[in-house]
Amino acid sequence: MTTPAPRIAKIERTTKESDISVELNLDGTGVVDISTGVPFYDHMLTALGTHARFDLTVRAKGDVEIEAHHTVEDTAIVLGQALGQALGDKAGITRFGDSFIPMDETLVHAAVDVSGRPYCVHTGEPEYMVHSVIGGYPGVPYSTVINKHVFETLASNARIALHVRVIYGRDQHHITEAEFKAVARALRQATEYDPRVTGILSTKGSL
Repeated sequence: MTTPAPRIAKIERTTKESDISVELNLDGTGVVDISTGVPFYDHMLTALGTHARFDLTVRAKGDVEIEAHHTVEDTAIVLGQALGQALGDKAGITRFGDSFIPMDETLVHAAVDVSGRPYCVHTGEPEYMVHSVIGGYPGVPYSTVINKHVFETLASNARIALHVRVIYGRDQHHITEAEFKAVARALRQATEYDPRVTGILSTKGSL
């Protein structure tokens, strides 16, 4: 059997609002090194890399003196681009993945299709998540209203179909963290090689 090529990517993106660098290895062991200037977002991206078993390095500097939005969004753009690039032609992978993640009182389900067709459905967060803020005492706070946008941005730039569903939950920290972990586990499953798959797992012959 031919050894697959390394599935790695490094993407950099600089605008007037942020300067982002992401290095990603899909076949890693969960080694992560995250610095975005938004402590709770660092925590979420650390959870994503760890539970996907991706090696992930993120360096982000943004206009957090305004608020975290630009930095969080732009990091999701670059992370999605890196994921799409690292996947390459997607030959031999499982393609689909899903995961239920409980976190204390919270339960979240995520499903992914590494389809080449970007789409995101994000449902079930309690209404108060639109107004909730985590952290910032001191430091840069993370507004949970951006959760949906992070996953939409990731899906769009990675060109994957991603569904994230909060089945139930109360604590905004638990809900957000369970979402990131569920996405991580779904991505891990979808991007793993399946020894029974030869070529591209699609009736069309490409993804």
